[in-house]
Amino acid sequence: MLAALCTLAIFALHTFSNNRIAIAVLYVIVILISVNFSSRRGVFAIALGCAALTVLSFLISDGPHYAADSVWRSGVALLAILITTFLVLRMQSAAERLQNQAHLLDLSHDAIFVRDMADRIAYWNRGAEELYGWRSAETIGRFSLETVGTEFPMAREDVFAELMRTGRWEGELIQTRKDGTRVIVASRWSLQKDANGAPAAILETDTDMTAAKQVQDHLAQAQAELAHVARVATLGELTTTIAHEVNQPLTGIVTNSEACLRWLDRDELAIDEIRETLKRIVRDGRRAGDVVERLRGLSRKGEPQRLPLQINDLVADTLALLRREMKAQDVTLKVGLARHLPAVKADRVQLQQVLINLLINAMQAMQATPRQGRDLEVRTAVQEDGTEVLVAIIDSGCGIANVEAQLFNPFFTTKSDGIGMGLSICRSIIEAHGGRIWPSRNVNAGSTFQFALPAYESQYQ
Repeated sequence: MLAALCTLAIFALHTFSNNRIAIAVLYVIVILISVNFSSRRGVFAIALGCAALTVLSFLISDGPHYAADSVWRSGVALLAILITTFLVLRMQSAAERLQNQAHLLDLSHDAIFVRDMADRIAYWNRGAEELYGWRSAETIGRFSLETVGTEFPMAREDVFAELMRTGRWEGELIQTRKDGTRVIVASRWSLQKDANGAPAAILETDTDMTAAKQVQDHLAQAQAELAHVARVATLGELTTTIAHEVNQPLTGIVTNSEACLRWLDRDELAIDEIRETLKRIVRDGRRAGDVVERLRGLSRKGEPQRLPLQINDLVADTLALLRREMKAQDVTLKVGLARHLPAVKADRVQLQQVLINLLINAMQAMQATPRQGRDLEVRTAVQEDGTEVLVAIIDSGCGIANVEAQLFNPFFTTKSDGIGMGLSICRSIIEAHGGRIWPSRNVNAGSTFQFALPAYESQYQ
């Protein structure tokens, strides 16, 4: 309506007034107004109409004698209409492109929003509306930290320092929806700079990871349950060894105690002899206690506790637990522990479970080997760059020909009474610690199982 009234007024002034000014230039107002209600074709058609009215007014008001100044004024008006139309169509085209891009962002399932360097939200897509429950109109101009209640995995200053330094940041955040519920998101930030290279805005893309994290937690819990069951089953296989390890110091305690009682019946007490015997009783009691404590550690059920530990100490404790079993099977053990190994950050019980499983597998693989040739070697080493600690278990058994690719698959086993979960659990434990595990065939006979764990210390001890 306003555009139509302006058009009629301009046409009337241009046609019937005697003003010596280029009144037709005012048609540019009509063209600018038309941007608000018309498409590009519509704007172009209105511009053509304005140009036609300019020529019509010129013919009516100045014909049949056309003065030079009238021609000049009409030409200026037509040029203004042409330039304005070109700029308006160009602006409209850019606006359509931006609108289409914004529409594409709305099609994304991820939450995408833009905030300025003062943390005020400037753009909020439909995915953000669905994830956080805030409508776009409610968020524009609000502070993002107040809107989504971000909880950072580290100091907020460190996050922004990395963003300013590299232009991007990625991490896991805990956000809060409008209804107060919390959501875990994988967040990616990108820094936008102005023409002078100064920070201007931050584009944030958030992917909802809440359900995936819950599934991951449930999977980790299930793996922990399975690992615990496997540990208990392993202890069941070592019943004879465990009984001997506990019974031997207990037998010593009983024997030495009986000797002390006999000496107490003498007329003259051999104090020094009794003192040494009591020391042996204490030593055997502590030895039995250590065995029980190791067994309790293997059988306990609880959350993994990753602490710095020395892999050599863990290997020594594990071999002490299995030494009786190795002796019973005539296994010749050779140990090569590298000195000055860096520590690893790991759960002691889980790593001991891996070692026990690999050592038992190695002994079982040598059951068909003549007793004089049952050689088992355990080595530790460190990568040349100091980034990984290596453990190798080498046997002289039947080998792993043609089954290497299947060894770590769940339920795959070469044993008649096996369930095929031992090596699968070992791989899960090692990979959960950021390491890797792999088998290889020996040149002569047998196989080697190795695993590597990230070094926790940057320098050797």
